[in-house]
Amino acid sequence: MATATKESNVLEAKQRQSNGKNEARRVRRGGQVPGVVYGAKKAPVAVSLDPKQIARILQSATGHNTIFELALDGERTRAMIVDWQHEPIKGSLLHVDLKRIAMDQKLQVRVPIVMKGEAIGVKQQGGILEQVAREVEVECLPDDIPSSIEADVTELVFGKVLRVADLPHSGKLKFLSDPNQPVAHVISVKEEVAPTPEAVAAEAAVAPTEPEVIKKGKQETEEEGGEAAPAEKPEKAEKKEKKEK
Repeated sequence: MATATKESNVLEAKQRQSNGKNEARRVRRGGQVPGVVYGAKKAPVAVSLDPKQIARILQSATGHNTIFELALDGERTRAMIVDWQHEPIKGSLLHVDLKRIAMDQKLQVRVPIVMKGEAIGVKQQGGILEQVAREVEVECLPDDIPSSIEADVTELVFGKVLRVADLPHSGKLKFLSDPNQPVAHVISVKEEVAPTPEAVAAEAAVAPTEPEVIKKGKQETEEEGGEAAPAEKPEKAEKKEKKEK
């Protein structure tokens, strides 16, 4: 049975005989979650794990970036969770991918961004702080993976954007995300003013009761009370006037 202890940060896994769907169902029925371990130039190994301990790792401060010791077949190796699947309705774990890692080789991971401070645009200008990016991709050694990266938003005002390039980091971290990617900015509060009863009544008084229909050609003249006689040409009108005289 897969177990893990918080003090020693060890996750014990049991090797499975196969990695087929039937075997995975059998593992789940037994209260475990199927998984696979790969990396370090070794063949992938199908394993069964304790879902409670996996959930504890995912919900810890470092989350899926947590590095732990994986105990498998009498050997221990450093590993981390790289992928997992949940059942969409009940939310139970369906499968977990674990990767063996070498502590002297750099990894590419995503680290959460945490807002720090109160923006001037919120405190003095009445705006709202909007966090656009919640993670940043970095490259570093396993021991240098931060649990989060703090973004100081104190100086943010309307029109100013905090970008990935503005995030603090030491020389141990290399940002892989686009340096121009927005992280946070201050936006205005949009208030919808409800119309007064007088305004509603006035609008109803001038509004047409039926939709207006635009007609063309003869229909336009018919709407005015019948078809109008064609206008006489100037020459005929002049001859008619002389004859009457």
